Amino acid sequence: MDDFLRLSASTARYTYGAPRAFAFGDDGRLLWFLRSAGPTDPVDALWVLDTATGTESCLADPRDLCSGPGELPAAERRLRERIRLVAAGIGSYALSGDGRSAVFALYGRLYEVTADGAGRPAAPVPVPAAGPALDPRPNADGSRTAYVSADALYVTPGGRVSPDDGARWGVAEFAAAEELDRSRGHWWSPDGVTLLAARVAETALQRRYFTDPAHPERPAEDFAYPEAGGPNADVQLWVLGPNGERIRLDWDADAHPYVSDAGWESPGEILLTVRDRLQRNVLLLSADPATGRTRELSRTTHPQWVDPLPGTPARLPDGRMLTSADTAAGAARALAVDGAPLTGDGIQVRRVAGVHEGRLLVEAGLRDPSEQQVLLLDPATGEAVPLADGPGVHGVQAGAGTLLLTSADADGVRRLVRTADGREFVPADLSQPLPYRVVPLLERVTEHAVPTSLVLPRGHVAGRRLPVLMDSYGGPGFQDVSAEPRRWQARQWWADQGFAVVTVDNRGTPYVSPAFTHAVYRGFSEVTLEDQVAALQALGARHHDLDLGRVGIRGWSYGGYLSAMAVLRRPDVFHAAAAGAAPTDFRHYDTAYTERYLGLPQDNPEVYDRDSLLPDAPKLTRPLLLVTGLADDNVHPSHTLRLSQSLTDAGRPHRLLALPGVTHMTPGGTREKVMALELDFFRRELS
Repeated sequence: MDDFLRLSASTARYTYGAPRAFAFGDDGRLLWFLRSAGPTDPVDALWVLDTATGTESCLADPRDLCSGPGELPAAERRLRERIRLVAAGIGSYALSGDGRSAVFALYGRLYEVTADGAGRPAAPVPVPAAGPALDPRPNADGSRTAYVSADALYVTPGGRVSPDDGARWGVAEFAAAEELDRSRGHWWSPDGVTLLAARVAETALQRRYFTDPAHPERPAEDFAYPEAGGPNADVQLWVLGPNGERIRLDWDADAHPYVSDAGWESPGEILLTVRDRLQRNVLLLSADPATGRTRELSRTTHPQWVDPLPGTPARLPDGRMLTSADTAAGAARALAVDGAPLTGDGIQVRRVAGVHEGRLLVEAGLRDPSEQQVLLLDPATGEAVPLADGPGVHGVQAGAGTLLLTSADADGVRRLVRTADGREFVPADLSQPLPYRVVPLLERVTEHAVPTSLVLPRGHVAGRRLPVLMDSYGGPGFQDVSAEPRRWQARQWWADQGFAVVTVDNRGTPYVSPAFTHAVYRGFSEVTLEDQVAALQALGARHHDLDLGRVGIRGWSYGGYLSAMAVLRRPDVFHAAAAGAAPTDFRHYDTAYTERYLGLPQDNPEVYDRDSLLPDAPKLTRPLLLVTGLADDNVHPSHTLRLSQSLTDAGRPHRLLALPGVTHMTPGGTREKVMALELDFFRRELS
């Protein structure tokens, strides 16, 4: 590998040493976070910033607690895949009600640590557990900790609180953790006495199996997977009382099987958010923990699907209901209060981050989709006051009057803590400085105003024709063309290898408008490929150094699907492709993602037929490199292997790179090793 790839691999793409997982405690005085010791250190420790003094203290260093890296419990290893966590050491933590103490799991062992009234740390204390533990959470006063071990829910001090009924207790099922942004499955009541727990029954689901061909002596692993059109996990919510009482929350789970959020509003009320299977209806429900009865507080509907808007639905402090809404003709993602519009076409709302000084903290787009601003929004009038609106991508987190503001642009990522009395602190960032300052050329093209970017080699001389490398994701839920600087580092490296690197956010991707996002309803392939081709041709007409006679395309996950599809269906435009972890037939992808966009395969077989790449195998005439991780539990390697088999059966030559032990996240430098192989492939095929 060259110097850039080595640096990218050793720093986990410039993330080691950067603070993450922030949480405010002690009425905003303490800011807790995780951070490793430097740019090549993968082991995250637990830190706290005391805003009274501005001092940072390390509360728990894994190296002081264990002699070396331990074995993660299988459930935690899979959960880390769901939340895309690559760091070692302390993966997550949870605060007590007062925010002065935290509990965490380290390689299956539990610990508690406290910051005293002066912010000084005490040594971590081991917490007894029945076995390898996952997702520990303290109650309000920190006197008891709930955790999961071997799919059962325990409390310490105490013991097992979930019944031995064959179900998994206290965890989030695959669909919730992967697609619905809910990675937890148990919640303490505010009085610290009672637990709300998810019960997950997966006996109806098919099993997915993995074996590591590099280690045939090891047994196979398996897990339950909800395949499109098939059964989902049966998810129930139960209130588990201190004396063995068990009350099931009662809602129409047949009509609304997905639980996307839950938690206690008070000792006498639970709020939960549920969705129907096709996600056209989102309900916020109030539940009585004493009886389990529920009542509907709000209902958000959409004829295609309700796109998740973090922070909604929610109850405002004055009791009114905050929900997402689309403005006329799907021009903007908006907010509504008790059904009445609060924002209009000029604000593309992306997230509601909380309440600050009586106003909503909102992350939104006011200008180009590549940027994001932070606003203070009056919930009564809709008046918006910018809090962070310079160029770049801005985010916010709030805690009892204290704010954590994050800003990202071509010069890097910066964080600022601002207290209620106006004092400011900067949490130390020990990550590797970004090697490139990249300012991509951003343009909106075609009649759909599709966002695009162009990155050229540094020092490029006008008039020198360059082969084109398309590098896009292209799927729902992820934006490529953004002012966030880390995502441009690898693209600048590709450009410096002699390519004009083009990225396109086709219709179906987020943050342009609801209508733009919903364009892939009942069909991925046609809209995705049509926009990629039209955008490439529009850029080629504007920038004559782009040699459209030499076009390669690469991508991972949905981007791998796009790449394989490009050479199979448009060989007149695309001349070589590297397709990684491609979901080649969405019948074999998960329920919550696939059915949201394509519907049920038994109801819409023609949609799934149209979006499957397997029937296209005989059409291959261009070089195609297929890549898959053999331990990928998101896009199972069978997707790539089925396409390879279809190509082989059709007599179509192709290359297959199968990576033993590698997951969907390609950690540990695997992505950079694959990039080096892709570079050789594209240089050979586009020369």
